[in-house]
Amino acid sequence: MKAIAITSLLIGLCVITNAQAQYKLVWSDEFNYQGLPDSTKWSYDVGGNGWGNRELEYYTNADTANAVVRNGYLYLTARKEQKDANAYTSARLVTKKKGDWLYGRIEVRAMLPAGRGLWPAIWMLPTDWKYGGWPASGEIDIMENVGFMPDSIFGSIHTKSFNHVIHTQKTKGLFIKDLYMAFHVYAIEWDAQQVRFYVDGNNYTTFQNTGKGFAEWPFDQRFHLLLNIAVGGGWGGQKGVDDAVFPRSMIIDYVRVYQLR
Repeated sequence: MKAIAITSLLIGLCVITNAQAQYKLVWSDEFNYQGLPDSTKWSYDVGGNGWGNRELEYYTNADTANAVVRNGYLYLTARKEQKDANAYTSARLVTKKKGDWLYGRIEVRAMLPAGRGLWPAIWMLPTDWKYGGWPASGEIDIMENVGFMPDSIFGSIHTKSFNHVIHTQKTKGLFIKDLYMAFHVYAIEWDAQQVRFYVDGNNYTTFQNTGKGFAEWPFDQRFHLLLNIAVGGGWGGQKGVDDAVFPRSMIIDYVRVYQLR
């Protein structure tokens, strides 16, 4: 039985390696330094205006209490801490104008924070908003987790035709028993025909280009990456917020972006 398990693991690793062999690394952060995230690669979305989702946190600017690199990992930390009118602080890192890509493989190795009311996300937004404001220019959610649904992650896309406001979003959930105790690699592979979603090399859902124009496929433009932990919000806060869980961190081992050779 052990031999079968090892053989299966090796086959899986070979599949991942072969897929990645088609790509070249074009951008990465391995977090092999100390202190604030590398300012040549990351900026901050700052404020506490609810972010369109009735979120409760204030995203801080270059504050090591909420975003810090140490011992080879990036820690994004949500805290029970008053900031202006917000009862919580957190961080939202963005690569806009420092890392913007059209197509490729984007992967993030992360361990997620557990707790009701937390809403960690690894996602992408358009850099140029060519087709108009949200959701017309698109959104790609590589990974979302809401704490009231333990051990479940979701991969989604939003467009003018497919979005949660009109209950047509394209999304897929996946149960992973050790989200909060182990690292997993969350990734997409994105080209002119598809956006494919992966966890640890497993392609668990795919969104196809329908060929019907930008309302269904705005993903022919540059996008950038975002990493954040929201608190509460229209989805994350549906079952309230457990203040006993704070502080809680999403721990990022690396971020890597590949494009076809």
